[in-house]
Amino acid sequence: MDTVGEASAPLSLLLVEDDDADAMLVAEHLADAEVAGGFRVMLHRARTLTEALGQLAGIECVLLDLALPDAHGLDALQRMLGGYGGPAVVVLTGRHDHELGTRAVAAGAQDYLLKNHVDGASLSRALRYAVERVRGERVRQQLWDANARAEENVRLERGLLPTPLVTDPDVAIAVRYEPGGGRRLLGGDFYDAVEGPDGTLHVVIGDVCGHGPDEAALGVNLRIAWRTVVLAETSDTQMLPTLGRLLVHERARTGIFATLAVLTVDPDRRRARLRLAGHPPPVLLPTGGGASPLPVTRLGRPIGVVPDDRWEDLEIPLPEGWAMLLYTDGLVEGRPVPSAVSEGDDVLGTEGLLAVLEQCLGEEADDGFSAERMLDRVMTRVQERTVERTDDVAAVLVVSGR
Repeated sequence: MDTVGEASAPLSLLLVEDDDADAMLVAEHLADAEVAGGFRVMLHRARTLTEALGQLAGIECVLLDLALPDAHGLDALQRMLGGYGGPAVVVLTGRHDHELGTRAVAAGAQDYLLKNHVDGASLSRALRYAVERVRGERVRQQLWDANARAEENVRLERGLLPTPLVTDPDVAIAVRYEPGGGRRLLGGDFYDAVEGPDGTLHVVIGDVCGHGPDEAALGVNLRIAWRTVVLAETSDTQMLPTLGRLLVHERARTGIFATLAVLTVDPDRRRARLRLAGHPPPVLLPTGGGASPLPVTRLGRPIGVVPDDRWEDLEIPLPEGWAMLLYTDGLVEGRPVPSAVSEGDDVLGTEGLLAVLEQCLGEEADDGFSAERMLDRVMTRVQERTVERTDDVAAVLVVSGR
């Protein structure tokens, strides 16, 4: 990176000075600094603060007189500094105004110079140091912002993507989350799994519409609320209405909704109940193969759309030794490579996912079934079959007696 003063990178300097004689003296000092030490400056000039504020684009440093026709003293400095991200400011003061110069530095100037007590060397040194200090401050601020975002992302991840609270040794649960569109931050997809005191297994996966910190925070609220109502043994009929009321209360703006799939598996693992709120149906993976979505005729509306809405239960008989994949729609809505789907399909779709699952089941049959390995294979195969995926993906694979 070029440093201030190198021949290839002249400093862009704005002199704000209404006195022509003082401006000429500054120009002479800068010329001396260039001859003596190669300090090159692209000099611009403004005679008033108003004129200067309109010339700040591309300016790295401002040399500011504190006695201007339209601003005086620290008022001129404060108006020039504005907000974070502006150029470095070095102030010019009268020959005996040490106190004003000190106050200017305390107010945000990088340095001050006394008129008639400055030469080319001291002027170039003050300008160099001022610019480098501002650059250093910006780098430190950027690092602080990056660390703060990383810490916030960890907190959101802990809230959205918890460790399943399941102790049954005959049940294995694998979970995955991948941000879409090349992002590294979380969206509003979430999941959870909890085993009740009587052995009932509860699983949820959800997707808050939109992307960003507000949606992620709302997903955290919904996930924690779901676990709370499950542990409080709230009735199934009250669970989704309760989450819907919470969403409406907590969302940042109207129109935000969330889709959910809520699965409840009996303690004997042979029957389940499914409630869908606008969410893709889970896929059942029997031991003998033949992956298929659960036969749902009505998805129900997402929560947050209609006040006091109701959702139907789907009763599901389960075979001995089964697996079930719950996922958000980002898994099937990526744009596919041409050879991965039928001609004319613009997303991978459910049929593409079923083909992936059948392929992965065949590979698992040779290796012995592992929930973690199976879900890794599914995520990898889907990624291989899609050119672009803009939405986030959450997936939960529940395996029982297998």
